[in-house]
Amino acid sequence: MPDAILRLALPSPLRRLFDYRAPAGVPRSALQPGMRLRVPFGRRELIGILIEVCERSDVPEDKLKPALELLDNQPPLPPALFRLCLWTAQYYQHSLGDTLSWALPVLLRQGEPAEARQERFWLLSDGARADDPRLARAPRQREALKVIAQHPHGVAHQLLGQLQLNKDSLDLLRAKGLVHIEVRRHAPRERHASWLAQPELPLNAEQQVAERAVRAGFGRFGAFLLAGVTGSGKTEVYLQLIRATLEAGKQALVLIPEINLGPQTLARFERRFNARIALLHSAVNDRERLDAWLAARDGEADIIIGTRSALFTPMQRPGLIIIDEEHDASYKQQEGLRYHARDLALVRARQEDVPILLGSATPSLESLHNANSGRYGLLRLEHRAGGAQPPRFLRLDIKSLPLDSGISGPMQQAIRKTLEAGQQVLVFLNRRGFAPTLLCHDCGWLSECPRCDARMTVHQRSNELRCHHCGHVERRPSQCPKCQKLDLRPVGAGTERAEERLAILFPQVPVLRVDRDSTARKEAMNSLFNTIQRGEPCILVGTQMLAKGHHFPRVTLVAILDADGGLFSADFRASERMAQLIVQVAGRAGRAEEPGRVIVQSHLADHPLLVQLTEQGYFAFAEQALGERRNAGLPPFCHLALLRAEAHKPGQAEGFLDEACGEAELLLNELQLDGIELLGPVPAPMERRAGRYRAQLLLQSSARAPLHRLLHSWLAALEQMPSGRAVRWSLDVDPIDLF
Repeated sequence: MPDAILRLALPSPLRRLFDYRAPAGVPRSALQPGMRLRVPFGRRELIGILIEVCERSDVPEDKLKPALELLDNQPPLPPALFRLCLWTAQYYQHSLGDTLSWALPVLLRQGEPAEARQERFWLLSDGARADDPRLARAPRQREALKVIAQHPHGVAHQLLGQLQLNKDSLDLLRAKGLVHIEVRRHAPRERHASWLAQPELPLNAEQQVAERAVRAGFGRFGAFLLAGVTGSGKTEVYLQLIRATLEAGKQALVLIPEINLGPQTLARFERRFNARIALLHSAVNDRERLDAWLAARDGEADIIIGTRSALFTPMQRPGLIIIDEEHDASYKQQEGLRYHARDLALVRARQEDVPILLGSATPSLESLHNANSGRYGLLRLEHRAGGAQPPRFLRLDIKSLPLDSGISGPMQQAIRKTLEAGQQVLVFLNRRGFAPTLLCHDCGWLSECPRCDARMTVHQRSNELRCHHCGHVERRPSQCPKCQKLDLRPVGAGTERAEERLAILFPQVPVLRVDRDSTARKEAMNSLFNTIQRGEPCILVGTQMLAKGHHFPRVTLVAILDADGGLFSADFRASERMAQLIVQVAGRAGRAEEPGRVIVQSHLADHPLLVQLTEQGYFAFAEQALGERRNAGLPPFCHLALLRAEAHKPGQAEGFLDEACGEAELLLNELQLDGIELLGPVPAPMERRAGRYRAQLLLQSSARAPLHRLLHSWLAALEQMPSGRAVRWSLDVDPIDLF
């Protein structure tokens, strides 16, 4: 019988499988699709995933290498998740090996056993005694033996240091047969008799309707959009649905958009449930992540909470998937496998036949369109929980008003009155750093990044200029590099500048800055939030990190310093993002007894979009925006794919894309595909970034199927193009960012 040929997916960008012979001594019956094998690949060794076992290969027999080692007794990915990875690779036109690699925790990609953590215990061997003659001249070994003898159940290996036990002494005792090691599987925590650790809050009529609708769909696939105004109690609906899921003996997966929401969400769930909760995001170390992943796979974790990558966490008994803040752009992966976790979660829910709930105060236009067309059940929460009133919007026209670090006089008065009333203020400015750029007052020089078509931001605390696009950092010059004059002025305002000025204007209250710079240290976010939750008057200054899901009951004034950014952007999604951001930030105001106010500073206070959003609300804006998208033939009424290319030399990326465009036109004729337009190639809106010149080609199609048919053949052709080897290129299916 000929040797079995193993067809493996390897973690490589190549969209193909690789053939190997079975490892020596491994029978064919031991091999199943999904198992990991260590294989030689050039001068390296890689961990590959078995896709199929077949009889023949196109590779000559003398060139076929044997795999080095089979790493699993059972495939680490359950069949449902393995199918999801196959679907993902096909839909996003990505390498299958790379897709499977994204789905596995780092330690499994490195070849660690896919088994729950096992602990080693040192125990006294039968008949071992401290007066053993072999220890007469070994006082350290004798002492170590006495300590081990005092622990009849054994001493855990990680506790040796605490008991002043030397491993070398124990190894010598083990060689003499006086002690031995026992390996024990890490025992899961016993489940509590009751799932609830604290009583549930009563649901209002709207919440009850939403909760019952989803519960009625338990045990089968159904997609629901929970569109609830900020503070309407969406989380309470989630919690009660999760309790019902746990009572049915099933597991729940909850996706959140940001790592910073993780500890807050985890704390709320731990207060409510006597359940085993696994937390998965990029700030969890590799060992903890693997333990949480295995606990979910083996049914030992009841609730799994995580950011977008947690979507690939296996569940032994899946019962419910919840996507919180479903509109958030951070659910879209922007490099490597460019998947959208929300969209893939819907595919997973359908494959595993479980309900999925998407929640947001500002649903994406795609989700609203799906709800309007009947694909999702639409559940509305139009009133704030507990009788809290929605915040009142005021548009503040700052044309011709003097600005003090971006803050107008009327805004300063409003902040002062709020603080005097013993309440808190949130100042929102979606711009990190001290100032967006540095200007020479004499010659007009601007601090531009040497590697990007962008200006460098002034960071006052560190006395640096930083590029927020490529990460380039340099010392802030003391004189103009062009004319050597000393009059260098920061232009515009960032969170650092607003924080510094507010601290001078209101010295009697703490000013807390919440942005990526101030929360980079571990626990920094928690300590900031603990200060806020004390409820004493303070000012929060921050970026969009403050807009997401946080509950600040004492904030009664939200000051939006610059609302004009999204009104004149080249990106068709800019107005949607701006509307979502304003409404989400506004939602932090007046969530308890005191009514909230939102003051929006703008040079365009009468702009129709701002007027509609502040007077009629997000859903009126969304309805109009959907009408405009329909007329323009833009998503969700069409489907996009974006081919990006970048190169070190100008014109090189466009040259490759020109050739790619010609190939696509040939394929459109050959495959007789209609309704697909090729737009470009054009330079990217920021053409030079991190020293590379970038260009893009957009494909727009009225239907999804023909677009994917074209992409499948097109990518195979692109991989063979000689010009493609001189550039770095990538395909983004369903892009949400055209930059």
